[in-house]
Parts: sequence; C-alpha cells; structure tokens
Amino acid sequence: MTAVYIEKLLEIPAGHEQNIFGQYDQFARILERSLHVTLISRDGRLHVSGPEGNVQTACRALESLLQLSLRGNTITEQQVAYVLSLAAEEMEGAAVELDRELICYTVSGRPVKPKTIGQKEYVDAIESHMITFGIGPAGTGKTYLAMAKAITAFRSDEVSRIILTRPAIEAGEKLGFLPGDLQSKIDPYLRPLYDALYQIMGADSFQKNMEKGLIEVAPLAYMRGRTLDNAYIILDEAQNTTPAQMKMFLTRIGFGSKVVVTGDMTQKDLAAGQVSGLDIAFRVLKNVEGIAFCELTSRDVVRHPLVQKIVEAYEKYEKKSERRKPSHDTADRKRNGHRPG
Repeated sequence: MTAVYIEKLLEIPAGHEQNIFGQYDQFARILERSLHVTLISRDGRLHVSGPEGNVQTACRALESLLQLSLRGNTITEQQVAYVLSLAAEEMEGAAVELDRELICYTVSGRPVKPKTIGQKEYVDAIESHMITFGIGPAGTGKTYLAMAKAITAFRSDEVSRIILTRPAIEAGEKLGFLPGDLQSKIDPYLRPLYDALYQIMGADSFQKNMEKGLIEVAPLAYMRGRTLDNAYIILDEAQNTTPAQMKMFLTRIGFGSKVVVTGDMTQKDLAAGQVSGLDIAFRVLKNVEGIAFCELTSRDVVRHPLVQKIVEAYEKYEKKSERRKPSHDTADRKRNGHRPG
C-alpha cells in the first residue's frame, strides 16, 4: 500500500525553539532520523512533512516537548528519546504529567522528579508501602530516587533518621589490603551513597546530621542485632546479599520505619554458585501484603542515551545465551550416553 505523505504546521514560540530543537538542531535531527520526517522552520512556523502516521507522531512529540519547555525544563536528549517512544504509543501526555511530580530540590536548586512512567510507579510504591524493592538495570534512578524520598521524609520529620547500607563486596576485583581506619576501609564501597547525599542534601548538612547520628552510612554487616525504629532505611546493591543477609536485614525493621531495597539482578558480584538474597526475596515475598516489587527496564534508563543502548544490547545477548544453554535434563542424558529416540 502506498504511503500517504502530508505536511502539518506547528506554532513553536521563538523563545523555545533552541530548547526544543537542541544545540545545532541535534534534537530535530533525532526526530527526523527516527520518524523519517522533515522539519523546516519558516516564518515562525514549523513545517513537518513525511508519511502521515509519522508526521502525526512527530507533532505529538513536539507538542509534548513544547509543554515541557513552557514549564521551564531544559530539554535533554534522554527526554527527547523518551517522549518519542511515548508519542509512538499515543501516551505523550504522560511526559508532562511526570513533570508535575516533584520530590525535592537538590542543594543547587535542581528539581528531582521521576522521568519515566516506570520511575513514577516506583516512587508511588515507595510512598504507599512499608517495604519496596526497586529492581532494574544501571541508570534507572533506583538509588537516587529512594535517596530523594528518604531526605524529603527526614526533612519533614516523618522519620527521625536515615540509614543507608550496602554489602561490602568488590565488583569482580580483589582489592587486597586497604590502608586506614575502619571507616576508610569501608568508604569506597559506600561512595555512591555519599555522592547522592552530597548532591541532594549538600556536604555541610550531611556532615552535621552524620555527626549527630541522624544519618548513618554503613556496611550491611553492621545491621545485625539491631532494631531499626522510626527510620528511612535503604539497602543498595541488594543483588550482592546472601539469602541469610537479606533475611537478617528485613527482620531488623521496627515501627515507624520505611525500607527501600534496590538491586540489579544482572550485575551480581557474589562467588560462583552463590544464590543472591534478592532472587530469593523476590520468590518468597512477592505476594506478601505491604511489600511492593517494582521492576524497572531499559526504558527507564535516564543516563546518557548510550547507556540505554548498552543495557538493551546486554539484555539481548543474555537472552540468546539463556536459549543456547542445554537444559539440565538434556545435559544429564548426554552424560549418560542417551541419544534422542
């Protein structure tokens, strides 16, 4: 069937053109390449031409980007890519709705908001559940959004302290002896948590609250034997816990506390053959009332667009590898000398 080519006109205010089209029109080129349309700005009006369905999608995406720009956002390449994917599903209005979901401001005044539908569902789950598991690949904002929610709750006196923890496991490397006192030895493992705290809370505020014992950053092993009341507790890198550690952590939770557990099931640093506590928790607790499991995907990656492509490429590779693996039954039959009948 022959494609129908059309042209539509859009009104884009001159003051918002550069923000929407990007530096050197880089965002406009992304729209043109992705949808096989042509964008021409002439006499203060934007001419969008190409196959009818693609033009409609491009116009929906551009109108959504305009609304974001009118709301004071600096448009990013990640936003353009996400709005495009939403516009293809006729859900572009969700991008503007997401922009209304403010969690807090960083110390530099930058607003912290969920940037994808998956992130919005994750933030809502944290709000409405005592324990929330955020599971997904790198760059989906699991830890950062949880940290923003924790700091917001702390500032509004919903909790009296923040406790941040993660297993102290090397990422596939043997670091050997580390110099310094105990705090110096564990700090490298906890650095990503410090970075998020500094960015949202500010170094001075963080140091003051840490000295008062109101903010605690510690390895998971330090949680044993404690009862954590009236606290906001975040367990990061939970895929590196053992089942015993995960059970120990979850049974520390006291009254008035809220817990967020984050992890990426595809990036385990446990010894070969060691079962992850996050995997077991997912199987054991997924139907327990009061506990939410949010699974973020490559669509929720909010780092550089190349990170999203890397995550997707690895997902495809791992799925192919899984399909190629012989089943245990087949492997056993081969070892025992059986041939298919």
